[in-house]
Amino acid sequence: MTLLLPLEDHFARPGEPLAGAFAERNLFPWIQRRTRPLEDGPAIAARLLAERRPGKRVAYLHIPFCANHCLFCGFYRNRSAEDSMAEYARRLEHDIAMDQAAASGPPIQAVYFGGGTPSALAAADLGRLISAVRRHLPLAPDCEITIEGRVAGFDDDKVDACLEAGANRFSIGVQTFDTGLRQRMGRKATRHEAIAFMERLRDRDRAVVVCDLIFGLPDQSMEMWGDDVMTCLSLGLDGVDLYCLTLHDKSPLALSIAKGSLPPAAGLDRMAAMYGAGLEMLDDAGWRHLNQAHWASATRERNLYNQLVKAGADCLAFGAGAGGLVAGHRYVIQPDVELYGKTIDAGTKPITVVLPPPANRPARDLVMGGLEGGRLDIARLESLTAPGFAAAIEPLLAQWAAAGLVNRRATAVTLTPAGWFWHCNLVGSLFELTDLFMDGGTASAAPSLPPSEGMRHVG
Repeated sequence: MTLLLPLEDHFARPGEPLAGAFAERNLFPWIQRRTRPLEDGPAIAARLLAERRPGKRVAYLHIPFCANHCLFCGFYRNRSAEDSMAEYARRLEHDIAMDQAAASGPPIQAVYFGGGTPSALAAADLGRLISAVRRHLPLAPDCEITIEGRVAGFDDDKVDACLEAGANRFSIGVQTFDTGLRQRMGRKATRHEAIAFMERLRDRDRAVVVCDLIFGLPDQSMEMWGDDVMTCLSLGLDGVDLYCLTLHDKSPLALSIAKGSLPPAAGLDRMAAMYGAGLEMLDDAGWRHLNQAHWASATRERNLYNQLVKAGADCLAFGAGAGGLVAGHRYVIQPDVELYGKTIDAGTKPITVVLPPPANRPARDLVMGGLEGGRLDIARLESLTAPGFAAAIEPLLAQWAAAGLVNRRATAVTLTPAGWFWHCNLVGSLFELTDLFMDGGTASAAPSLPPSEGMRHVG
């Protein structure tokens, strides 16, 4: 008897691998869309957070304030207001200080201040929060401390406050250097101002400097995109992220396109071409491809937080709306700023939604972390599933190789440029097939369809 898996449902389409391997991108394969939150989730999460377990840990601190709602953003929460942000920073500091469970566990390898816009906070508040992290949490000696920010409003006083308190990495959401496109997307600084800001960060030479770029924006030509990537290369930065535009439902950008105020975002073929062009320029310049969207110019940039999170490391969450991960359980902190603050003032961590770990979590972590970094060890994957899994998915791996998505490397597969672009589709397919195999698949004496038959794509 052979366990049949629906491999043909996950075959890539023949033809141009970068632009047309699948009909659409599977953007968030790790989201458990049909999983119900645990009824006693907050108590379970609190217990797990209090347990001391071996393994890597990171921390995420959420700053849910922005000066304005950029058109492409699906994460906007609260408009910046000096008094509100100062009070929020005080409560966030208390959140950090009172978390004895976080303080007693293994060393924290990376800390990420995200948002929202962390750089919207006052210089004194930024310095106080970074100092609180260093004072109250057990940071590894080489802990990566990242401050996410944008050009507008991130003045020299704020930058210096971050550096003096111990931040060692800045991730700046430039998105594009084109002045007209920036302003249409809600970014205030001009090309000249954005470049001058990045140069000032670089010239301090006291922290890693990373630039975030987005491709696929409405009215963004291939020439604009090429100029954005080349500008990053010419600035001598430590790292760059090339992010594909995600059109969030009900975001200002989606609504503007629907009303006809802006042209449609780029189609998949254009996005694929942009990603491929950016990848080629960075590779030609000798930059290291650390994960799907991230490159480093030299060894100083590690992108440690993102890599550990994708590989399933525990993530301690602080701040209204922050998301965390403990023993495979995803949890969310109360997103309402006022409710969050009142609960913190009362001395309680306001955990709200908690999701149980996915089935076959170790295998999923290996798939996600491996393909995020461009290499998946199939032999190790089989050791985390069951004997016969590698043989069961061999026709699919062969088909992906023939379609130009992966290369075979002994017991592993590595991603091609097209595979990097479609890596979330590959992750989603392997998640589904792993779960099916572990659940017993479909018993049959008939062989699976060979790669040349039943060609269907992931929908």
